[in-house]
Amino acid sequence: MTDAVPPTPPPSPTPPPATSGGFDMNRPTIISLLYLSSFVLGITALIGVILAFVWKGEPHEEWEATHYQYLINTFWIGLVGTIVGVVTMIVLIGFLILMATVALCIVRSVLSLINAQKRMAMPNPSTLLA
Repeated sequence: MTDAVPPTPPPSPTPPPATSGGFDMNRPTIISLLYLSSFVLGITALIGVILAFVWKGEPHEEWEATHYQYLINTFWIGLVGTIVGVVTMIVLIGFLILMATVALCIVRSVLSLINAQKRMAMPNPSTLLA
């Protein structure tokens, strides 16, 4: 009797490549998330603007440059709006200024986050409004 070698099974088909349907953690996304988390944690906006300045000076993709400028402007809008709002709280208009500043910073951060997920440049990074 001879030992017969069992036939090898045919190779299995390779699975299709995974689609990129997940959340892309690129640099502008990280900064936007830090800005949004600052409404709960407080200090993370400062970390976000420092990262924006550092990463702006490093090599990056072309679309990211507009996000860095947009997010740096968002930080300054938030800081100035908060200072003006706190100072004018004495005459009660400060509450409205603070609410408008918070709303504007949230909208700007979310717009940057959405465009960063699409890897698209910000349309007008130097604007002061959304």
